[in-house]
Amino acid sequence: MNDIIYLLTNPSIPDLVKIGKTGNLAERIRSLSRHSGIPVPFECFYACEVENADDVEKKLHDAFGDHRVNSKREFFRINPERILAILKLLELKDVTPSQDFVEDKEDQETLDRERAKRSRFNFSMVGLEPGSILTFLKDENTSAKVINNKEIEFEGEVTSLSNAALKIVNRMGYNWSTLRGPHYWVFEGETLSERRLRMELD
Repeated sequence: MNDIIYLLTNPSIPDLVKIGKTGNLAERIRSLSRHSGIPVPFECFYACEVENADDVEKKLHDAFGDHRVNSKREFFRINPERILAILKLLELKDVTPSQDFVEDKEDQETLDRERAKRSRFNFSMVGLEPGSILTFLKDENTSAKVINNKEIEFEGEVTSLSNAALKIVNRMGYNWSTLRGPHYWVFEGETLSERRLRMELD
């Protein structure tokens, strides 16, 4: 059986992605989430089976080394979609779980609450005004227009970044039920989440 390369995110450490490998994804996520220093369970952004997982993991760590937070840790300050684009070329099988791996109901409620809190993005955070045009990360021919501080116009409807992005990825064949809209919409060459992070750090 091939090992799994995973991309994990956590609402309590936003904008960081953990890149690692495992033979048992569910147990690995639960094990990491049990760590006393992590108040919220990890969520799996993407996971796939690959040949020679040790080599793939090392190459990913090297390729994104300038985004690594600590050389002793597997955390990277980067949009996970950037890493996924490479993994899609290497995957043998997409094994991204459709459910969360949590210990109990309280953990699930905590994870859901923190997700909702982090999703409260608005365009003033990133200096965008109504009329600004966004393009979709996975298809630059797909665009949307900023309508107000929280909504966009997409295909003639006023909606949110996340709802519009979810509609697009579902059409592309991804069976996802939730995602973070700012990860998927681009303005002037950077995703909105990357732009937000840059402006917060400036």
